[in-house]
Amino acid sequence: MLKTCGKRFLLSIVGATFTCLVVLFVAQLQQRNQVEAVPNGREVGMRSLQSLESHDTQEPQRSQSDPQQQDSNPEQGKGFSAYFTKLTRSRREAEKTESNPEVATEKPPMEDITPNDIFIAVKTTKKFHQSRLELLLDTWISRNVQQTYIFTDGEDEELKKRIGSHAINTNCSAAHSRQALSCKMAVEYDKYIESGKKWFCHVDDDNYVNMRTLVKLLSNYPHTQDIYIGKPSLDRPIEATERLGDNLMRPVNFWFATGGAGFCISRGLALKMSPWASGGHFMNTAEKIRLPDDCTIGYIIESVLGVKLIRSNQFHSHLENLQQVPKSELHKQVTLSYGMFENKRNAIIMNGAFPVEEDPSRFKSVHCLLYPDTPWCPSYVV
Repeated sequence: MLKTCGKRFLLSIVGATFTCLVVLFVAQLQQRNQVEAVPNGREVGMRSLQSLESHDTQEPQRSQSDPQQQDSNPEQGKGFSAYFTKLTRSRREAEKTESNPEVATEKPPMEDITPNDIFIAVKTTKKFHQSRLELLLDTWISRNVQQTYIFTDGEDEELKKRIGSHAINTNCSAAHSRQALSCKMAVEYDKYIESGKKWFCHVDDDNYVNMRTLVKLLSNYPHTQDIYIGKPSLDRPIEATERLGDNLMRPVNFWFATGGAGFCISRGLALKMSPWASGGHFMNTAEKIRLPDDCTIGYIIESVLGVKLIRSNQFHSHLENLQQVPKSELHKQVTLSYGMFENKRNAIIMNGAFPVEEDPSRFKSVHCLLYPDTPWCPSYVV
């Protein structure tokens, strides 16, 4: 009996061992088949690259199922190189477009306007009618008489002959005081509101205005919205004291666009300024902060109405170094100026139609550059 049980136990062990060996052998065969069925990493990468290449070129590719055939195919290396060459070229073109705004497509204007939509106020005084105003009348005003209004402080029959009712005697003082300046600005504002035009732009009698660039700039903004655009003369907000009455005062600070470079205000914003600017209110507002006219404009817009100044480097005054404006960029500027800067003659540098002795402001040369068909420009400029 014991001998029979031992035989059965031995047979069971042998059978189990044989079964395990068979299972292990089958599993090894299945694993080998799976490894052979999976393509190597290089093959997968090449298939992805060639798939991208075939998508771009729409050219059929040969089958990549045989690893040996792929390793021996020189065209695959060429496809790999071509793909990354194309990728690098596309990236460079994108960077070039981003770094050079002129290459990119210009945005369409937000609003189509013409020079007739703009009211340009030129502030001057009678003693400068010949030394400054004549230059403007001969250059940029000659092409924009219908859009330009000259605000002065004395009667001038010769001026009226040239521009008629656009010569406006404000009857303000000829002094260069903040009261006299604010008096003229008050008249400018009222006349603009009466005109019904879309834009109010103020400049001084030492500014050259490029109407083409001005129209292009303002067309980027809707005139019904709150737009105040110009260039500050300070590198920080101006600090002032607002008088509230009954000996009460409070400090205020705000940005303002200097009148020496010129600034523009949309009609939508100008109408909101009315309670502080129309009639005699502008003079009263200026007295509250006791600052000149351009500062008072900034006070009303920024401090009272809460509208921020839009800065533009296309406006220029004699308070900056005008020699830094390159000739190649002159046609892109809205205003230019001239005068003294750090006790030196301050004007743009250009080899224009006239020598500096005949044209110290360079306005005539600029005008001939922009409008070479002007009768008095030298013929070689055309």
